Amino acid sequence: MRHRGVFITGTDTGCGKTEISLGLMAALQARGLRVAGMKPVASGSERTALGRRNEDASRLQVQAGLDLPYDWVNPYSFEPPIAPHLAAEEAGISIDLARIEQAFGELSATSDVVVVEGVGGWLVPLGPTISVADLPRRLGLPAVLVVGLRLGCLNHALLSAQSILASGVELRGWIANQVDPEMDRVEENVRTLRQRLPAPLLGRLGYCWPRPSLEALAGCWRGSIGEGLLG
Repeated sequence: MRHRGVFITGTDTGCGKTEISLGLMAALQARGLRVAGMKPVASGSERTALGRRNEDASRLQVQAGLDLPYDWVNPYSFEPPIAPHLAAEEAGISIDLARIEQAFGELSATSDVVVVEGVGGWLVPLGPTISVADLPRRLGLPAVLVVGLRLGCLNHALLSAQSILASGVELRGWIANQVDPEMDRVEENVRTLRQRLPAPLLGRLGYCWPRPSLEALAGCWRGSIGEGLLG
């Protein structure tokens, strides 16, 4: 396997990155692989007796089913649900890509694949000079773009894909996730994206409330895993 994992990014906050990441983990586990999940940076965490815990990162940790320290799964966890560079600034912390890379190495050593979920969209700042885009570059991972199907998704998806490719990261494909149940012309929008995005549609997920089942999430990946998703 050329890559030890894949980086899941999205068109914006709330587009379904965590759900799609969990589905990919489940689909890979169904093939007998040991799969770790990672969310290098998370905002919106709660204080617990064990330290700050982010719900999305905790779900990835549980899905892995491996004995993995939380700090490997989520090296940077901030309490306020705000942009991570602002949360880090308020906490007096600088996000260090070397620390994230070290945690990724630990996860890679104990698993076959690491599914890494970004925070927010592709260019969300992580500090004065770094952004989410620096994470897959540093970790050497291809990206999959989760497109939240809602009004405005065409522009968000096309700009995100353009930026991913310009950064030198391979865009392995995209997932269409309907987040607005009342979106008009869903099929026409998906068709437009298939025509214009420079990567294949790997799967689709219809609107589900409050959360789709793990089986449905894994199902949207099964047709693409055998087509070189992980290299």
